Amino acid sequence: MDELGRYLSSPSNREQLVEQFGQHVYLSLVPLLLGLLVAVPLGWGAQRLPPVRAVVFGGASVLYTVPSLALFVVIPGIIGTRTLDSVNVVVALTLYTAALLVRSVVGALDAVPGPVTAAATAMGYRPLRRFLTVELPLAVPVLTAGVRVASVSNISLVSVGALIGTGGLGVLFTEGFRTRYLAPILVGIVLTLLLALVVDRALVLARNSLTPWTRLTPGGSR
Repeated sequence: MDELGRYLSSPSNREQLVEQFGQHVYLSLVPLLLGLLVAVPLGWGAQRLPPVRAVVFGGASVLYTVPSLALFVVIPGIIGTRTLDSVNVVVALTLYTAALLVRSVVGALDAVPGPVTAAATAMGYRPLRRFLTVELPLAVPVLTAGVRVASVSNISLVSVGALIGTGGLGVLFTEGFRTRYLAPILVGIVLTLLLALVVDRALVLARNSLTPWTRLTPGGSR
């Protein structure tokens, strides 16, 4: 504890922690949003067209089996960025997020009651309008579960990017192991867990705000 106290008492260390925490938030949450924006239209197409579903699911499964570190290294050669550019992590995690969420999108849309979509169609809703105003809002509770998993996955995977020097809280782990200094490792673990908990809770609150009707059912406010 004395070692930890000395580490946190240093102004330069605290400044570094704030910077790395901010980098970690950016590198984990931006791909989460971008991946969701990619997965929703892909999932919609896959849910409506069985041949598309097979292709999308197969591609997502293959992509998600690629080791994250290997993808971080390969991305610069594909998009022409520098090896240490943080955009490599953003692109890689966006791909991982989309691959993970596309199944959640399809499952969430499949869970929308058929009579509801049939009623919307009977009222004259075109496919796109029906999707945006009826199906997607009703799919939010199920979809949020997948987004929560993806958020935790991203927050964890960002730490791997520190092995190639892209920043984030993973730097605390690499520096701690390199110097055999336990304090930054402990701080990195605590901050990573704290970020995951805060983001998860924020997603639950967002889900409850977007779907107020779920609070009228048992367990809907969890």
